[in-house]
Amino acid sequence: MSALRSGNLALLLAYGCDSFNTTSRTMLRLAIRISRVIGTANGVKLKGPKAYLNSTSSDSYFCYLSSPHTRAMSTVHKTAQVGFGSGTNELYDRARPSYQANAIAAIKEAVATKSSLNVVEIGAGTGIFTRAFLKHSDWSDAIKEIRAVEPSAGMREIFSKTIDDKRVTVSDGSFTETGIPDGWADLITVAQAFHWCPDYDAASAEFARILRPGGTVAFIWNLEDRNAARWVSQLRNAYEQHEGGTPQFRLGLWRQAFDTASYKQFFKPPVEKTCSYVLEGTVGLTVDRVNSKSYIQALPDDVRAKVLADVKETVTRGDDLKWIDEDKGIFEYPYQTFLVISDKK
Repeated sequence: MSALRSGNLALLLAYGCDSFNTTSRTMLRLAIRISRVIGTANGVKLKGPKAYLNSTSSDSYFCYLSSPHTRAMSTVHKTAQVGFGSGTNELYDRARPSYQANAIAAIKEAVATKSSLNVVEIGAGTGIFTRAFLKHSDWSDAIKEIRAVEPSAGMREIFSKTIDDKRVTVSDGSFTETGIPDGWADLITVAQAFHWCPDYDAASAEFARILRPGGTVAFIWNLEDRNAARWVSQLRNAYEQHEGGTPQFRLGLWRQAFDTASYKQFFKPPVEKTCSYVLEGTVGLTVDRVNSKSYIQALPDDVRAKVLADVKETVTRGDDLKWIDEDKGIFEYPYQTFLVISDKK
């Protein structure tokens, strides 16, 4: 039985007592302890359990379990919890690519309101997209406020360290529970994250709730272009075999969102755009980028070491690899960016 289910069982046993007596209070302590263990494992500090133990009713513990910390934590995929947990986020921020200027410009073109924009970024991570967004000439003076939402405490920490802008805040939250007021946002951005969403219908309803009428959601992803060079195809084969059933972007499961009742009720059909380009790459950067993937971080150390060795060998062999500066070890790293725009009705 998982720790979360054990905690819920203890809670239900406590709640089932006619009076909040010693037995139910003991079960409640057990539930709180399990919840605190879960929170600690995911970098979340749950506050105030004594207040619930001092209560005369177990009803109050439902407030404890339904706090934003526990709700956001419970909606994060287990592999993401491990792979993006404590100690991995500096690597993620250093190794992952930023976002192309033309893709960010395309988002501006899609937004009806052009200035003093309230923006919500969900799954903001370490702030890679946010930084590119803020420095883009089309957006630098158009933003009134950005409220970033991110369930990982470790990623929020890096976000706060790397972004110094009075218009930007970051807080705990998830796709289905953002904590944003009704109708506040002109634009929602979701960069390299929506494939992790656990409930597309609930997320669509939440997006609709926080968007003003006519507001826009922009989903964006970067992915290595396996069709551009054999070494890239070999690279992806080397790491994708370890995905372990996780809902990766390439699988397209996220497209189910557009068939949900809530999406169809509140949004127009999505519009998709794709652009291809090359980045500068090195062997070390390529290895780090693969190592930053959640499911690679979740592998046993010996297996992960073997994967990274295979990655290094693949890039060093370099089938179809094109050099930018061979003396410096810099080559073309083919990529694609996928942008999906959804407008609220």
